[in-house]
Amino acid sequence: MSALSSEQIIQQIRQLVGKVYTDPEDLKFYGCDWTRQFSPAPLAIALPKNIAEVLALVKFAYAERVALVPSGGRTGLSGAAVATNGEVVVAFDLMNQIIDFNPKDRQLVCQAGVITQSIHSYAADQGLFYPVDFASSGSSQIGGNISTNAGGIKVIRYGLTRQWVAGLKVVTGEGKLLDLNKGLVKNATGYDLRQLFIGAEGTLGLIVEATIQLIRPSNDLHVMVLGLAEFTGIMAVLQLFQQKIDLTAFEFFSDNALDYVTRHNKISRPFAEPTAYYVLLEFESVADHQLNQALALFETAVEDGLIVDGVLSQNQTQAQNLWKLREYISESISPYTPYKNDISVKISRVPLLIEEVDQLVTEHYPDFEIVWFGHIGDGNVHLNILKPDTMAKEDFFARCKKVSQWVFELVEKHDGSISAEHGVGLLKKHGLGYSRSDAEIGYMKALKAVFDPANILNPGKIFPDS
Repeated sequence: MSALSSEQIIQQIRQLVGKVYTDPEDLKFYGCDWTRQFSPAPLAIALPKNIAEVLALVKFAYAERVALVPSGGRTGLSGAAVATNGEVVVAFDLMNQIIDFNPKDRQLVCQAGVITQSIHSYAADQGLFYPVDFASSGSSQIGGNISTNAGGIKVIRYGLTRQWVAGLKVVTGEGKLLDLNKGLVKNATGYDLRQLFIGAEGTLGLIVEATIQLIRPSNDLHVMVLGLAEFTGIMAVLQLFQQKIDLTAFEFFSDNALDYVTRHNKISRPFAEPTAYYVLLEFESVADHQLNQALALFETAVEDGLIVDGVLSQNQTQAQNLWKLREYISESISPYTPYKNDISVKISRVPLLIEEVDQLVTEHYPDFEIVWFGHIGDGNVHLNILKPDTMAKEDFFARCKKVSQWVFELVEKHDGSISAEHGVGLLKKHGLGYSRSDAEIGYMKALKAVFDPANILNPGKIFPDS
């Protein structure tokens, strides 16, 4: 803890950083993320405009033992960007420039505060493509994406954020600037420190600049939505299509999830008759034979009794409308105070995990409505439980804490992860041991001590005893 008073800390920071907020509304806005389960209580909000200001701020914080919480677009769902204990929030909103682009390397260099959608748009303007995409791309920032190793809807084809980070500049907890990998495709010179900072939730260093790899865009994307009577058919459909087609997405959702979407967004159902489950798959069709192959696979799935009905997009507008059936789920259930859990297991174990969770929750809390959806093609499913109308929020969340423990125990049994893509933060740190061994946690803490010896960077996050 710093020996300086709050007023002294704020005064010093104002001399180092061009813009500092202390208004209560700003503290509330910048001090939280989308979890809304923690009360923000930061001391101040610092908005640096360049690397020099970040370095000066961190060096001061290291010398005076001032805790810093990095903040991107504040779209996180784990509490990693929440400041609850008088920390100084470092918001990267003003570091929002694309600095450089090299068409030969297909790489762009940008500051940490660049909005993800801006990278998508910039890449498209160059005739290229950045494949990491998700619902919050219009407000999330690339630094936050990297800090949480964001996934999203294209992971089955393109992988996670870490696959597309060719270089990083980070400021460690001692105020040292590291320039990692420098955009190289091949670099066999020892440890790849770049990868340590990806997914570290700002606990090892503050990401200030990134070199992002781009690729050619996909052409002639088609979307299919398939209806299934049984959940087990989903995995069979995935295996069937993957044998012949390189899928760019494979998503699933339950009928009650679709019901919320259609009621709240005035969107039509894909078929006349409802089915218990739905699969949305996307594939690239640059030649007629690929589209014909997909249609043949559809017919095979019908003949084998795997699917009940299906629809194929005929143009990009139809494809976008079909995607809305999946992408609008979170927005549609948000008024019902959902308890959310983001988990993953091997693809082959998903059906059993979902069956066991359903049985466990229904047995103990039969009045809970479960809404399932997710990126099932890479083993990531989202469990959502909606609060009964007659139940108080406090009682609901108390019961959901018990549900979390049961779910984590099942995830551990199946050698899965308690957090597939949302990170650990504050929300899941007490469950870290379900996915990481004591030895792993010990080494993670040792790494934290190396890069942040004074424990000023996002303290209290990830580790259960912090």
